[in-house]
Amino acid sequence: MKVSVALLVLMVVLPMAFGQLKVGFYDSSCPNAEAIVKQVVQKRFNTDKSVTAALLRMHFHDCFVNGCDASLLINSTDAEKDAGQNFSVRGFDLIDAVKESLEDACPSTVSCADIITLATRDAVALAGGPKYEVPTGRRDGLVSRSSDVDLLGPGISVQNALDFFADKGIKRQDMVSLMGAHTVGKAHTRAKPSGQFLDAKTPFVVDNQYYKEILRGNGVLSIDQNLAVSSLTRSIVTARASNTTNFQTSFANAMIKMGQIQVLTGNAGEIRKKCSAFNN
Repeated sequence: MKVSVALLVLMVVLPMAFGQLKVGFYDSSCPNAEAIVKQVVQKRFNTDKSVTAALLRMHFHDCFVNGCDASLLINSTDAEKDAGQNFSVRGFDLIDAVKESLEDACPSTVSCADIITLATRDAVALAGGPKYEVPTGRRDGLVSRSSDVDLLGPGISVQNALDFFADKGIKRQDMVSLMGAHTVGKAHTRAKPSGQFLDAKTPFVVDNQYYKEILRGNGVLSIDQNLAVSSLTRSIVTARASNTTNFQTSFANAMIKMGQIQVLTGNAGEIRKKCSAFNN
């Protein structure tokens, strides 16, 4: 198993540059940036294992609305955060805590968009998921509108889900891998408004149990269950369920790809001093 993990890390870090993003972007400008993020996330994880699910949801909801630009974090009238589909997104206070620590160490250097990406990566690893490198260098967006929020609903068909992901450059294999994030967290339904675990066996561990459960017919959301029966995705679900390394490698690579959706780099956007407010 140790060999498999080592190979996994090697496989996902070989491509060191991703357009204008790159692994180690802050090595010179803020050498301790990633260590600071990890420290704050570790502290929260020690007291709240559900933080992994919260950050995965935040990262997804941010990236799939106008790209990974931290626009979801903005507090303003009719901002993305105010949209109904974002009512259950949480973890904003954690991102603020990370930003505060980074501003003390390296003022106006590390973007909130990169903080979300790095914090999610660290939370996944802490929850038993794959350890992987992510390229950084994102900048923060200048627009946040609730009217732009148009995300997947739990009753969407497999074909429509595939189309939704494809519009963002995410292919079928990666879509099924990203749905594996449902291995942690809860679904809030009318029957159980307080929420029920999407993976009842290992609800706080990032593993391939989610795929095993939906193959057994234990999916909580209809989209989850449909992934296991659709001819478009069943073989991929089976592969993820049957091999832990297959899941870890595919999940890490899919997360890296998702984190590059419509990113702002170079002189675009800004580096916010406070994640919940534009600089001006």
